[in-house]
Amino acid sequence: MTVRTRLVLNADDFGISPAVNAGILACHAAGTVTSTSLMVHCPGWDDALPLLRATPSLGVGLHLNLLVGAPIIPAVTIIDRRSGRFLQLGALVRRGLAGRVDAAEVEAECEAQIAAIEAAGIRLTHLDSHRHTHALPVMRAAVARIAARRNLPLRRPIESHRRFPNDLVSQVHRGVIAWSWRVTSVGATATRAPQHFIGVSMQGGEKFEAQLTQVLGELPAGTAEMMVHPGRVDAALESVDGYTWQRERELAALTAPSVRDRLAAGDIARIRFDQL
Repeated sequence: MTVRTRLVLNADDFGISPAVNAGILACHAAGTVTSTSLMVHCPGWDDALPLLRATPSLGVGLHLNLLVGAPIIPAVTIIDRRSGRFLQLGALVRRGLAGRVDAAEVEAECEAQIAAIEAAGIRLTHLDSHRHTHALPVMRAAVARIAARRNLPLRRPIESHRRFPNDLVSQVHRGVIAWSWRVTSVGATATRAPQHFIGVSMQGGEKFEAQLTQVLGELPAGTAEMMVHPGRVDAALESVDGYTWQRERELAALTAPSVRDRLAAGDIARIRFDQL
């Protein structure tokens, strides 16, 4: 069978908790997930580093974290000054839209997170961010400069509205992200990415395996990134993120024999970002 799509199947949130790390590695061992994005200094960080060093076949990018915990650098505009910790997403969005986030601060924090990963002996293959914060005003320009400077692919989170058109919540989510990305494209440094992005449309957990199977049968020709969030659940995850049981559903689907067989059919080549 002729290869139609070269697919990066990327699992977000490595490092958010030990149980999520274990789930992502189970998917990689099953031959589905080819790449992951690592969160720095989150509850699963210490667990993550030896696991990733022992798994060189798994591509690793930075999952830029501006939401969980506290920054590495001294910061003012991306933190809650009362706690010294990152702002919640809504507050960060409002500051970004109001032009009250310092781009140099975001750039310095991103570079510090990259340096922490590189100091651990892990080579980065790409950049993206937790909750798509790199698509926000100010954040977009800062992260794009780093991606271009390091010649790393940067996630382009624009997803077709033709996929699952009746899922209103997903359609709104996709629309907001796409609007922000297009607005922030003006004046932003050019970066590279796969031709297609898929992932927001499948989030939610309840129908994940059926949706995944459908999407794999309809992948567009060319290069694509599929964003997934498999994992197991532990107290560390529950303390920082509300996407919990849904990760278990994604893990079950991404290790299911039917999904593994579909990916091995011959029309999809599974790659990492450094193989684009």
